[in-house]
Amino acid sequence: MTQLVWDQVGERVYETGVDHGVLYIPNGSGVYDNGYAWNGLTTVTESPSGAEANPQYADNIKYLNLLSAEEFGATIEAFTYPDEFAACDGSAEPVPGVTLEQQPRKTFGFSYRTKVANDLNPEAGYKLHVVYGALAAPSEKARATVNDSPEAVAFSWEVTTTPVPVTGYKPTAHMVFNSTKVDADGLAALEQALYGTAGTEPHLPTPDEILAMFGGTITEVETVAPTYDAGTDLITIPSVTGVVYYVDDEVVTGTVGPITEDTVVTARPAAGYKFTASSDDDWTINFA
Repeated sequence: MTQLVWDQVGERVYETGVDHGVLYIPNGSGVYDNGYAWNGLTTVTESPSGAEANPQYADNIKYLNLLSAEEFGATIEAFTYPDEFAACDGSAEPVPGVTLEQQPRKTFGFSYRTKVANDLNPEAGYKLHVVYGALAAPSEKARATVNDSPEAVAFSWEVTTTPVPVTGYKPTAHMVFNSTKVDADGLAALEQALYGTAGTEPHLPTPDEILAMFGGTITEVETVAPTYDAGTDLITIPSVTGVVYYVDDEVVTGTVGPITEDTVVTARPAAGYKFTASSDDDWTINFA
């Protein structure tokens, strides 16, 4: 047997920092198909709640402990936020530069990174966090006069979440990926999805799609552009293994139309696939 030894060189691990914040806005079908860089992120305080013991008694003894449902919550603090977050913060802009407050709040997805370091390497790796079904509560915004110790206004939002399904597991609202432990190809495929590439838009995959990235070999696939027949006004959707095409947030195959206006076709990789760096993922079909 091996005797336990504490604090060996290289094993003094700690986490620090927060960066690479990304906001994801769901479309009408609940798909997080648009991502926006969140600059000025200063703090993400994770605040899980629930999982409280509820003891049950029988035969004059404690018979068992039942745990309440666990929920994930957080506090996001930043010096600024993407314009697209305004709808998540209860604001609407009927005309440019005019903001209405106390409007319905949209749910959103969120990702961010925290550094993993040790006594030998302050850049040993990072943890990548993804959050689903987030809803921001109204928050204070303190406006102070400029003085001899000026400070930037700091925004803060209390966030609650609604878990999303995961095949074979209980629903979750928070997933974490440790770059020092996970498969490098799977992590690269996830980051390609979360951050986008030169030819593809950033998006937040579902938990099942993410787990498929780490469940085996990731196959790289090249997208093929749809074609348009101006004579029939029909769009032909290519059949490409690993590529799923959408029009108005609906999966499409075969032919679409006849169309009566300009139509946007988008593509997303299927589970277990990723697009090549040169692939496009959206095409505007101009109605002739």
